[in-house]
Amino acid sequence: MSEACLAAAKSALVGVANGDNLASAICAAMEAAVAVPVARHLEETVDLTALQETVDTLGTNLQGTMDGLNTLLLLYGGALVFLMHGGFAMLEAGAIRSKNAMNILLQTIMDAACSALMWYFVGFAFAFGIGDKPNKFIGNAMFALKDIDTHNTGSGTGKWIDWFFQWAFAATAVTIPAGAVAERFNFNAYLGYSMFIGGWVYPVIAHWVWCIEGWLGYGVLEPFIKAGMIDFAGSGVIHMTGGLAGLIGAIMVGPRLGRFDADGKPVDMPGHSAILVVLGTVLLWFGWYGFNPASVLLINSSAYAIVCGRAAVCTTLAGAAGGVACLVYGFARHRGWDLVGLCNGILCGFVAVTACPHVIYPWAAIICGLVAGLWFEFLCWLLLKLKIDDPLSAGPMHFGCGMWGVFFTGLFARQQYIMEYYVHAPSANGDLSKPYPWGAFYKGYNADGELVASDGKLLASQIVGILVIIGWVGGMMVPFFGIFKFFGALRIPPEEEEMGLDRSKHGGSAYNGHAAGNVHGLSPNAPGTDVMRNSSPSAKVIPVTA
Repeated sequence: MSEACLAAAKSALVGVANGDNLASAICAAMEAAVAVPVARHLEETVDLTALQETVDTLGTNLQGTMDGLNTLLLLYGGALVFLMHGGFAMLEAGAIRSKNAMNILLQTIMDAACSALMWYFVGFAFAFGIGDKPNKFIGNAMFALKDIDTHNTGSGTGKWIDWFFQWAFAATAVTIPAGAVAERFNFNAYLGYSMFIGGWVYPVIAHWVWCIEGWLGYGVLEPFIKAGMIDFAGSGVIHMTGGLAGLIGAIMVGPRLGRFDADGKPVDMPGHSAILVVLGTVLLWFGWYGFNPASVLLINSSAYAIVCGRAAVCTTLAGAAGGVACLVYGFARHRGWDLVGLCNGILCGFVAVTACPHVIYPWAAIICGLVAGLWFEFLCWLLLKLKIDDPLSAGPMHFGCGMWGVFFTGLFARQQYIMEYYVHAPSANGDLSKPYPWGAFYKGYNADGELVASDGKLLASQIVGILVIIGWVGGMMVPFFGIFKFFGALRIPPEEEEMGLDRSKHGGSAYNGHAAGNVHGLSPNAPGTDVMRNSSPSAKVIPVTA
């Protein structure tokens, strides 16, 4: 109703009984009288059918634009995650001796190829396939992408890009163990477990946490204890899985020859190229902006855009804090600034925050990364005490820091940020008093709008997630490696290990034409003289024939 009309009518009816009510009635009648002919005029001059068709066309075009943006996000994110294989290749090659560089490079590329085939035939189906009779343990549809057009693929129905995006993550889980078993693992055994992890071990865990029909994830239909585990981009699903598989392999294959002397003390075996280590670290850092922010999966709303941006900020801060923590710790111990320690700490921070960059404050991300770096240093010390040889520290970095990140989420996940991202379906019948469980260190709002302390359900779910991942990976990988070890096919012979895998297994060297020179009195043509050493080997080093 026009305020001008109402004011004029009231002024004209001053002193009249019920003047205000009469003024309102007059103005309403005048507006109605005008509206009728206007409506008739529109009906006579406007083709309403054509107008509706125009509106429908605009809606279709807008939906197409949103689908295109979402596809572009996953294509961009998947490509960045795949680029991390270049980072892994450079980091791992630089962190080991040059006589094994070609072998580790071959394994990294092979992981991408094998995982792609396994993901096509069975992996994607086991992880995200929802058949006529779905179950909480494993997917049962879309084998070899059959009927993908009519099935939910993760971010919608018939989204081919979901296969590509999720494969990039599966390939990462597969390649993580390479560093833990480097320089002495039988290539056939490596090929076997590369396919086994990509086709079976990893997809089952992904189904539990990331498929809507699973039982453990926060946003699944019927989550564990009506809360579920938050693992945004895979601190548990990917890094714990790959890191623990590698750690089990490192334990079962045994340490490299000469890694521990006759007294059981560790002997340094430094990598041959700090330059490659730094290049690998930077590539992994770059790739992590696909790993975490793009895991929002959709970018067609302001809310999702905010979540994506927050994930990028928290990822950056956690990696930075982890790097500085390890750098300072290394200086406190050795009175020197350790380049490799800085690189390791950065990656530890990234691994830990991968579970929760979308639901924590930036200052919490700094705490997450800082503690991850120090936790990593402790685990590396512990492995040496236990005489476990992990050349790349893949176990402490991915398994240890991934576990910390999952646990950290149960403490610091903020309810408001959770509600911005998750369309939470807490149970099939909606029987839940607190629809959005949150971190144990905060207060949040229950279904009645009351500010209350956390009930600990999210933290409990995170702990259960840690335990079941350990149980599943351990239960699968121990017997798998055990079979190879039983038949003597887990480790290469000592003479081949001393010569180096490049020359003994791959017919050459990663540095053909490089003159190694006379190292510590050895002949320039002696096997493995291109190994970078800081000093002569200890007299207590166990001979290769032992």
